[in-house]
Amino acid sequence: MDYGFTTAAYVVAAVLFILSLGGLSGQESAKRAVWYGIAGMGLAVLATLFGPGSDLWFLSLVLIASGGVIGYMLANKVEMTQMPELVAGMHALVGLAAVFVGFNAELVMNHVEQLYAAQDDAALKGLTGFSAKVASKPSVEIAILQVEVFLGVFIGAVTFTGSVVAYGKLAGKLKSTATKLPGGHMLNAGAALLSLLLLFIYMGTDGGWTILVMTLLAFFIGYHLIMGIGGADMPVVVSMLNSYSGWAAAAIGFSLGNDLLIVVGALVGSSGAILSYIMCKAMNRNFVSVILGGFGGTGGPAMEVSGEMIAIDADGVASALEEADSVIIVPGYGMAVAQAQQNVAELTRRLRAKGKEVRFAIHPVAGRLPGHMNVLLAEAKVPYDIVMEMDEINEDFPQTDVAIVIGSNDIVNPAAQEDPNSPIAGMPVLEVWKAKQVFVSKRGQGTGYSGIENPLFYKDNTRMFYGDAKASLDSLLTQIQ
Repeated sequence: MDYGFTTAAYVVAAVLFILSLGGLSGQESAKRAVWYGIAGMGLAVLATLFGPGSDLWFLSLVLIASGGVIGYMLANKVEMTQMPELVAGMHALVGLAAVFVGFNAELVMNHVEQLYAAQDDAALKGLTGFSAKVASKPSVEIAILQVEVFLGVFIGAVTFTGSVVAYGKLAGKLKSTATKLPGGHMLNAGAALLSLLLLFIYMGTDGGWTILVMTLLAFFIGYHLIMGIGGADMPVVVSMLNSYSGWAAAAIGFSLGNDLLIVVGALVGSSGAILSYIMCKAMNRNFVSVILGGFGGTGGPAMEVSGEMIAIDADGVASALEEADSVIIVPGYGMAVAQAQQNVAELTRRLRAKGKEVRFAIHPVAGRLPGHMNVLLAEAKVPYDIVMEMDEINEDFPQTDVAIVIGSNDIVNPAAQEDPNSPIAGMPVLEVWKAKQVFVSKRGQGTGYSGIENPLFYKDNTRMFYGDAKASLDSLLTQIQ
């Protein structure tokens, strides 16, 4: 099979990936977009297997089959609530793959250099695949390749440990609060500068040990960066790690001379960075500080909250809904944990059947993954046209009779506007407290995942509808027919 076929297949796969990304921008086209991505990846794998320099067929097929089986098992086992940590885990694998590929490239360069030193022309002529590419490169291109390998390993290592920490925080295995070692940013900066110094040593001496030391430093940077970010900011972290994994893939694509890896890595890296920027705007965060892991802490003592939380039962909520003409529902991660989206959809259908206006308000960082709530509502067959973004619906709360908050905390927290010392100060939030009545479905009186107190729960027009979201909605549905 000639190189022309592989190149053509890579071009088609790249177009399919672009169509996939474009389709994911809308709920109606998202399912088709996923199939574009599947087709593109399948074509890319086949083109690589049949392309020039392909080798180790049996091992390749075993690894592909193993990965497919593991992926299938995970897809059937993982709940929608576990998607954020699953995505973080996938990012970790991409980063680790970049590290391994970089190490392998370094070993190949050393092997080729040894053959040249021994003047073994027969062995040099017998090289195939990536080894043959390396052997054909002049010294200038070898130097460029070394930089590419060094950067690929560095970004991959940062992505790996950062994603592992993100997984731990999202899965509740690590504390969600921001934690830094003494020295904070200076430690990160020192490790980064030392890594840069190691690059120059590597280029000057061709010492493979420098890559090993740099990898350990990059592992530390990834760990310390993400440990220093609070739980309220984890959706941005997941998006940023997605970007990191893309740039790691692109760097390794340059090293291997693989055009598709370069294109796909650039697509993932740039789209992840753009999404992170959009989310930073939605949270009033500085984009550069996100990259450096410099957010998620407070600037001083938080404002004290006075008053008490007043509970309400299903009868009280049902009575208010019967009298209301307009209702806005704000879903959050608590809805996902309770798997209450079907109950929410049924409540919506019953209220709309009574002639009431029901809409959903979605904050850009609701849940722990971008688009998390949209996927859950689409799964429950909630009509797309009543699912509104924050900017579209925020001004409507003062004219709304009832706002129902289901498992949300930070995205409806008035402290973002009222307390300059709050960890989420300045973050745009859904102004649910401006509705005539607010009902908050919540398990208990705790502060939730991010650990931030919410003054909304103490306001005069707010009532707390305690209990598991699914069980609470079950009891509410018995009152609304």
